[in-house]
Amino acid sequence: MKFEGQVALVTGASRGIGAATAIALAKEGAHVVITGRTAKDLEAVEETIHAAGGSATIAPLDLTDGDSIGRLAAAIGERWKSLDILILNAAMLGSLGPVTAIDGKEFNQVLTLNLIAQQALIAGFDPMLRKSDNARLLAISSSVGRKPRAFWGAYGASKAALETLVLSYGEEMRNLGKLRTAIIDPGRTRTKMRAHAYPGEDPASVKPPESVADRLLEILASDFETGEFFQIS
Repeated sequence: MKFEGQVALVTGASRGIGAATAIALAKEGAHVVITGRTAKDLEAVEETIHAAGGSATIAPLDLTDGDSIGRLAAAIGERWKSLDILILNAAMLGSLGPVTAIDGKEFNQVLTLNLIAQQALIAGFDPMLRKSDNARLLAISSSVGRKPRAFWGAYGASKAALETLVLSYGEEMRNLGKLRTAIIDPGRTRTKMRAHAYPGEDPASVKPPESVADRLLEILASDFETGEFFQIS
């Protein structure tokens, strides 16, 4: 098993890419901590993992509640000395529309989850990541974070900022330990977020989350360089 004895934390793991990645990691021997807002959905993912012989711990929480991240980091730190894998997957799309029509309250929610909460996760788990012999952090981004698209300004801005944040952290850690960071653009994937963005699209015309999860495990098992960008086609 590629990740036997390793501990992984996957955010937004109640469905889609997060759930598929957590299940795949557990099948390869990792103990996976899965977070999400809905306990029932997390329990379903946990049951799938256990049924396949894997191990997981569920942690229902709202990442936009800053205190919840600190509590989660403290709880995980009490049980394990290090964190080997951190998958920053949780995000929200928000409403699509012109930049001039962006609702300030909703934009704040998008930035809080897609950016501010991600910084809090990095800061909260930095001590555990530093203690790992082979720490890897993968941040799930989007093509609109690098190539602006009309009506996607709010979401795209949050992802562009996330990439800068994660890559900056990777550069800060480059000569301080074995932590590596990378950005992942999953491409067209059959998720609830994509269905919301493209309501008329045939779900069967895009790849399933499991395809992304398989590629993520390949990346995690490789000797990728910190700061790399991977686009999954």
